[in-house]
Amino acid sequence: MAAETRSQREVLFAFSAMMLATLLAALDQTIVATALPQIVSDLHGFEDLSWVVTAYLLATTVTVPLYGKLSDLYGRRRLFVVSISIFLVGSVLCGTAQSMGELIAFRALQGIGAGGLLPLSQAAIADLFSPRERGKYQGYIGSMWAAAAVAGPLLGGTLTDAASWRWIFYVNIPLAAFALFVVMRTMPAGGRTREHSIDWGGAALLSVGVSCVLLACAWGGTTYAWDSTEVLTAAVVGVLGVLAFLWRETRAPEPLLPLGLFGIRTFAVSSAAAFGIGAVLFGITIYVPVFMQGVLEASATSSGVVLIPLTLGWVVAAFVGGQLISRTGRYKIFPIVGATLVLVGCLLLTTLDEHSSRVAASAALVVIGVGMGAMFQVFVIATQNAVAMADLGVATAAIQFFRSMGASIAVAVLGALLTANLPAGVDPNRLTTSAANVPDSARAALAHATHSVFVAIVPVAAIVLVLAVLLPELPLRTNAPADD
Repeated sequence: MAAETRSQREVLFAFSAMMLATLLAALDQTIVATALPQIVSDLHGFEDLSWVVTAYLLATTVTVPLYGKLSDLYGRRRLFVVSISIFLVGSVLCGTAQSMGELIAFRALQGIGAGGLLPLSQAAIADLFSPRERGKYQGYIGSMWAAAAVAGPLLGGTLTDAASWRWIFYVNIPLAAFALFVVMRTMPAGGRTREHSIDWGGAALLSVGVSCVLLACAWGGTTYAWDSTEVLTAAVVGVLGVLAFLWRETRAPEPLLPLGLFGIRTFAVSSAAAFGIGAVLFGITIYVPVFMQGVLEASATSSGVVLIPLTLGWVVAAFVGGQLISRTGRYKIFPIVGATLVLVGCLLLTTLDEHSSRVAASAALVVIGVGMGAMFQVFVIATQNAVAMADLGVATAAIQFFRSMGASIAVAVLGALLTANLPAGVDPNRLTTSAANVPDSARAALAHATHSVFVAIVPVAAIVLVLAVLLPELPLRTNAPADD
């Protein structure tokens, strides 16, 4: 049961706002993935493919902890309004981009808004429901991923084939506007009225450190040599920025990311697992469509259809797992089973080549999807159960931060790996245009390059399995959070 001081009607209305915000974030991920090959072909920027995603993820990554901290102080609703509004403006600008540079910049703005959507939704669920109940409601949230799974890839591919990839951004406008309306009308203001200080210096150091680390990963081996001055300078500045951030967090009155949380084993394990999950998930969802369109000559719509089994398997497993967690109060078995399935699915992806069928790709993706669904939210539930209520927002945001960080680094590194493995003389921009008359040898070259990407994902999936085994299992609290 939800917090006793709220009526069931109020709780369900507030929960509907969280579902809408989740749908907004999920749709943006699933729509963009299938349109990326056509985008980089139209704007002649295959070498910048990873940056269309990396810019978005980078902005999301560095803002997530700030959203979590601010939402603990000012309430989830105010931060939801800010997050959705920025996301809306970013979506409009992305649709008007005339060059890769503009699109990357506008995707970064969109990412600043998206940085609050998922962590604020998850933290708001924790405000309303006890840890024991959250598994069930996380299953309902999964229904939004189901809608995005079916509508996103198909809508993204269809709009790209029939009209223009620009419409994948414009379609966010009515949904974001409606989500903003529902949030304003249904969610309580919340927040704590007290003296506080925001660690803006820590936020700046984190932004510089993470940005430079990602630049080094994205530039290395492609734009510049790994031992070039540019890459080495970015790497050194990035490491120093992260170290300075960690030093500052030990002294800040109200740190952006309290380092004491890492003394909680559940939080430490979940953060590391979230990093790996983000790397595996985005490595797959970004580069499988590249393989489908560039190697198997699928249209954008068809490559979207191939991604549907991943997300549908995810949603079914998340719903069933959530119900079982709520009934039994046990959760550790789910990330172990889920991580095992993800590892098996990643191994299946490494068997794909230019002679493979789309059915084989779909089979691997459905295995990965079921595995992701079984474990994805469990690390969040376990963390929320292990930390104090005062740290709920920042701890939840931290899990999302590490997931986004893993995704950002993976997209950058895997993009560099993909480009580096393409032989000289092969024009990658033509490979992602299905209408182009590309020789078989060029498609075989892209198959080899994407194979190297899939192989690189396997050890990351294995590490996630080890972390799932190390996750402690604590009794899930059954008391509802107090209304503050």
